[in-house]
Formats: sequence, structure tokens, C-alpha cells
Amino acid sequence: MPNKNHQKYWKTNLKYLAILLVIWFVVSYGCGIMFVEELNTIRLGGFKLGFWFAQQGSIYVFTILIFVYIRLMNKLDKKYNLDD
Repeated sequence: MPNKNHQKYWKTNLKYLAILLVIWFVVSYGCGIMFVEELNTIRLGGFKLGFWFAQQGSIYVFTILIFVYIRLMNKLDKKYNLDD
């Protein structure tokens, strides 16, 4: 892969990582700590939503983000002809 394409590839990869990590931070810190009082007014399966995000939600979101990252990277690899 030429140097210019290599730089574009990694720049896009880092952009994906930054966006996904910001989403994870907002969900885990924001929903689990900062906005917990507002979210606790809503119930999910008998539990307060703020408690659910603090205990389970951020883990589920992280797992989903892993699969989103895999999909994005597969598309990026195909774009730069790096797929297996």
C-alpha cells in the first residue's frame, strides 16, 4: 500500500476509534454517573434505568461497539484492498 493510502487508512481507523470511544464514554460515564438521577425516573425490567446503565448497559453498549468496529474495519479494509 502506498504511503499516502497508508496514512489515509490509519487516519480513518483512528477517527473510527475516537468516535466509538466517545460513545462508550458518554454511555458509561454519562448515563451511569452524570445523568443517573434523571434516568432513574424510568424503569427497565423493574430496575431504575440509571442503575441498569451503571451495571449492565455500558457492557452491552461496549459489546455492540466491538461489532460495529469490526464491520467498519472490514469495509475500510475492502476499500484499501487489505481484505483477506
